[in-house]
Amino acid sequence: MNKKILLIGLGVAMAAVGCATLPSPAELDAQALAMLKASFRDEGIATAKRLDQDLGQKACSSDQAPAEPVAKQIETEALATVKWPAGGQYLGDWKEGEKLAQNGRGMTWTDKSAAPEANGGSCYNCHQVSKAEVSFGTIGPSLYNYGKIRGVKDVADPASAAIVQYTWAKLWNSKAYNACSNMPRFGHAGLLNEQQLRHVMALLLDPRSPVNQ
Repeated sequence: MNKKILLIGLGVAMAAVGCATLPSPAELDAQALAMLKASFRDEGIATAKRLDQDLGQKACSSDQAPAEPVAKQIETEALATVKWPAGGQYLGDWKEGEKLAQNGRGMTWTDKSAAPEANGGSCYNCHQVSKAEVSFGTIGPSLYNYGKIRGVKDVADPASAAIVQYTWAKLWNSKAYNACSNMPRFGHAGLLNEQQLRHVMALLLDPRSPVNQ
């Protein structure tokens, strides 16, 4: 019996010593970051700078959602980055927008250019875009009838202004309305340029677009 008690005591003591030497969460984070930076290198257009995180990325990489004040700060700062379209022209050509939505190319190390003109939107990876689509991702909600459901018949109509501006800002920097959004920040990150975003806007909001049929 005394031997059993001794073994239990030794086990507890060893566990206590082990716990005392475990790294703190901050130290573990630092070690993980150091390992990442040691494992990645610049390759073509893909640079190690992609490992640098802003406030939103850091806060949303945790196993816990950011506190409400932090989430609000992320959203406020993201909304402030939105560049509104020149001349208030929100819509381009929905046919070009459809091409961008179906194009998954761009931003890989094998690509020759990181310019927005070389990129697609990859919308189908996360969303259903039209009724005819048979293969699409479900990370994001369906975009089918996006403008129709929201009653957008003419973007110049004051009644549609709020949803038009919301859609533009969401495409430009998705964190403006959801601190931990998984959606790419197309404008903010330079993934698509202003004209390309107009085309995607037309795909979503033009009544003639297959999205709204």
